[in-house]
Amino acid sequence: MTEDLIEIGTVVSPHGIKGEVKVYTNSDFPERFEKPGKRLLKRPNSSQCEWVTLKRGYYLPGKSMYVVMLEEITDRNQAEELCKSKLFVEKHDRPQLEANEYHVDDLIGLTVIDQETKSKIGQVIDIYAAGNDLLVVELEEHLSEKPAPDNRVLVPFVEDIVPIVDINNRQLQVKLPVGLLEL
Repeated sequence: MTEDLIEIGTVVSPHGIKGEVKVYTNSDFPERFEKPGKRLLKRPNSSQCEWVTLKRGYYLPGKSMYVVMLEEITDRNQAEELCKSKLFVEKHDRPQLEANEYHVDDLIGLTVIDQETKSKIGQVIDIYAAGNDLLVVELEEHLSEKPAPDNRVLVPFVEDIVPIVDINNRQLQVKLPVGLLEL
């Protein structure tokens, strides 16, 4: 079931005595924590998700966290039971993006092609959020003398280095700076 869902955050602790919880976010869309509505919650050690209703939420500046109130959670004891629970939304609820914006899960698994030589460099296996996002690319075996998992390279996700992202054909093309693959 979780393959049809997008993880948006993790409950880290209760907040106050009325059932609010702090949620560490891994979403670029604040409305997922501020706009009331249904979300899915997966408790630790559970294979099932349950529907919960977000009543309200607000951002804690400088902490990458939100404080949220769920309708079903009314006291601190219930909030404590949610620690390490994951919050999800359904994939079809993804916000519309502007040009040259991408959902992280659309980038994972893309084939990385050298724009100049048209040869396959590797595959995107993860993305690190930084000042500019960094694509974690697992290199093709013939391009790396390092054993796995050291056969990975971080590629800045900026237009000068990644000029073409083709989601439909499941690939992106890169213009790698000299020496990047040797790092």
